Amino acid sequence: MNVEQETDVTVVGAGPVGLVLAAELALSGATVQVLERRAERDEAMKAQSINVPTAEALDRRGLLPAAEQVQRETLERMGSFARAAGDRPADDRPAGAGRPARETRFTGHFAGMVLDPDLVDWTDPDLAAHAAADGARMVPQPQLEALLAEHVERLGVRVRRGVEVTALDDTGDGVLVGTTAGTVRTGWLVGCDGGHSAVRRLAGIGFPGTDPELTGYQAVVNIADPSLLADGWVWSPRGVYRCGPQPGRVATVEFDSPPADRSAPVTLEEVQSALRRISGTDVTLTALRATPTRWTDNTRQAAAYWSGRVLLAGDAAHVHPPFGGQGLNLGVGDAMNLGWKLGAVIAGWAPEGLLDTYDAERRPVGAWVLDWTRSQIGVLRGDAKSAALREVVSDLLSTRDGTTYAVKQISGVTQRADLPGDHPLVGRYVPDLWLKDGSRLVDHGHGGGFLLLDRTPDGAFARHAAAWAGRVSGVTDVSSVSDEHAAPTGVLVRPDGVVAWATDTASASATTDTAAVTGLEAALRRWTGTP
Repeated sequence: MNVEQETDVTVVGAGPVGLVLAAELALSGATVQVLERRAERDEAMKAQSINVPTAEALDRRGLLPAAEQVQRETLERMGSFARAAGDRPADDRPAGAGRPARETRFTGHFAGMVLDPDLVDWTDPDLAAHAAADGARMVPQPQLEALLAEHVERLGVRVRRGVEVTALDDTGDGVLVGTTAGTVRTGWLVGCDGGHSAVRRLAGIGFPGTDPELTGYQAVVNIADPSLLADGWVWSPRGVYRCGPQPGRVATVEFDSPPADRSAPVTLEEVQSALRRISGTDVTLTALRATPTRWTDNTRQAAAYWSGRVLLAGDAAHVHPPFGGQGLNLGVGDAMNLGWKLGAVIAGWAPEGLLDTYDAERRPVGAWVLDWTRSQIGVLRGDAKSAALREVVSDLLSTRDGTTYAVKQISGVTQRADLPGDHPLVGRYVPDLWLKDGSRLVDHGHGGGFLLLDRTPDGAFARHAAAWAGRVSGVTDVSSVSDEHAAPTGVLVRPDGVVAWATDTASASATTDTAAVTGLEAALRRWTGTP
């Protein structure tokens, strides 16, 4: 049997999740290739925005300027419709005072109820501490994929398109992967190949959950008589449709049954028929301007994210309705969490047991997203009970507290992993931390690895971590984020942006603070191995 030369990791799927994972593995020093069954990139309409953790992941790798440019171009295309629905009013606080010099703040919607940016408490600590990436939220999935494709190309990652996985054999010390281009021998195999994952199926990993009950479409079309359709979300006994925010963009949801064949290409006639049934009009669509998508409320989560030498990430590990583009963001979070951990195992400085923390940390986030999207299905339905519930939820989302709560949940700023440690930052994504030279902590992490922020006068924390040089980069002389949000004295940040340890010790020298040093030592050994 002709077996191709071994790589450390083979990632199956060249969507955003697979590309982020491949990049993180490459930064860790692993050899990696990506297999993608499609010959060309998928240009179908999917997620139209990203959340804060995803934007900050791009920021940590030096991709924020490119993402900001995508947002500017997206808003120009969307025009005044998008600006009226999704922009934050101008903020006259100076740049660097807990926010960048930008005016756009993304809010999103809950079950079709657009969240009013004027009602959001932007001074809420969770929102104010994560403002630097605000200019990179309106990044549609096709443009994100293109940006990431360039990123992995710069890192030397090989992406092989038109190659489909047909078999796998976990040999205990690696995986033999059968493909349409021959057999591949790899140390680890990661399925990032979507909800119908071949990797998950071939590995025999269960996918329990709830069956679909509805059919949804989204498309950008030419409409012969747009005046027949109302702007925004409109409910009827047959379902719900949305027209806008940019001209020609339509979405429909019907609750009668799932599609007979979700994988079949979506036609103009399908979208038109659904729109006519729901709206009760004879609206005519004359052309498709983008590849449309069909979706359901199929909601499932893999029984295991890791089995032997096979792992799952993204939609291969969980599927749910696509409200708010949560699936894309959830998958990128998986990739960032898994990338450095698998890279550490391959490099030999972490045991395979570290991969247990991937499932332990990401499964609860996935379960929350499944429930968040399920709840919106309940509110969206056209029956009388759902309509009554929608009125109650609408009232709550018309309040400052209600809107702020929803925006925080959608944006991802409240996500937290259950990690050891008493500091309130531990397990959270690191907030915006500015240095006295005008740079930010994330600017020092473009190459991956751990960051140790040390604000002690004598650099005691950085000296203590010197034994882990090569895995941990020390950053000293840090000022407060803003007058309202003072930076802690010391913070250890994992490559995925999660805080592993933090302290607010006010000692003149951290050397005399035994508890702080002991905590740092424990975190370093837990996450970065033996020096």
